[in-house]
Amino acid sequence: MVLMSPALAASPAEQRGKTFALNNCSKCHSIDHVTQSPLKIAPPFRTLHTRYPIEMLAEALAEGIVTGHPTMPEFRLDPDQINDLLAYLKTLE
Repeated sequence: MVLMSPALAASPAEQRGKTFALNNCSKCHSIDHVTQSPLKIAPPFRTLHTRYPIEMLAEALAEGIVTGHPTMPEFRLDPDQINDLLAYLKTLE
């Protein structure tokens, strides 16, 4: 039997954020520590913290992220989804 130490176990918010990213973002973005993004112009999530403080993404996620290229769909997340996704993004820093 293998047990994870509490330091390695993801919180429920992190798990929900990862599931959201997997279901909504992973077709274009890398959502992990190692893989390349399937869509070359889509930045890997692990690099977002080098571009923006992760907390600063909350407002954009609430109002709808709009990018300069037409392939990115507009997303508007509810406050719980935002908290979960930001918790997951912080695990990638």
